[in-house]
Amino acid sequence: MGFVWEWPVLEGELVRLEPLGHQHVPDLAVAAEEDRSSYGFTWVPRADEAGRYVDEQLARAASGRLAPYAQVLRSTGRAVGATSFWDPRFALTPDALSAVEIGFTWLAGSAQGTGVNTEAKYLLFRHAFEVWHVARVDLKTDARNLRSRAAIEAVGATFEGVLRNWSRSWAPGEDGQLRDSAIFSITAQEWPARRTRLESRLASPR
Repeated sequence: MGFVWEWPVLEGELVRLEPLGHQHVPDLAVAAEEDRSSYGFTWVPRADEAGRYVDEQLARAASGRLAPYAQVLRSTGRAVGATSFWDPRFALTPDALSAVEIGFTWLAGSAQGTGVNTEAKYLLFRHAFEVWHVARVDLKTDARNLRSRAAIEAVGATFEGVLRNWSRSWAPGEDGQLRDSAIFSITAQEWPARRTRLESRLASPR
């Protein structure tokens, strides 16, 4: 049997990643309005756009390009953001996934810096490498987004360079423009060491 593009619930100590659905809209509407100061380069809906946001992500999922998740705090059961697997690539055979990207990630202001992002990335990496057996996981961000670049490096990804005019810009006032994208990755060979490092970090008192 070949690869099946599906995404189960992924459970951690702090966060549960649930396949995104309309049941998450009310929570996401609240989360998105908590503190928008860190969203200058990131696509995050306004409260009244949360329903359309979920519709658009589910449409991407139906196309086979996206596997969207809501990030749900286990302590409260409240969705505090979103993330996704994105752009599955089949370099060798049509039924063997070789690489996938993690993207479309955002968190409410109150969830930033709490360990939720680290644990969510750990859960996604573990699924990609140990269930899907990918050769690499990609992450990218606007090259100008120093905060996002630091967060990606903090979870163990290696900076590979900047691709110019590579992706759609989400920065205010840049509709219809392209951005330079900073590209990061973790490879299958690196994953065991990265897993140990992330597990140690998650076990440390916060």
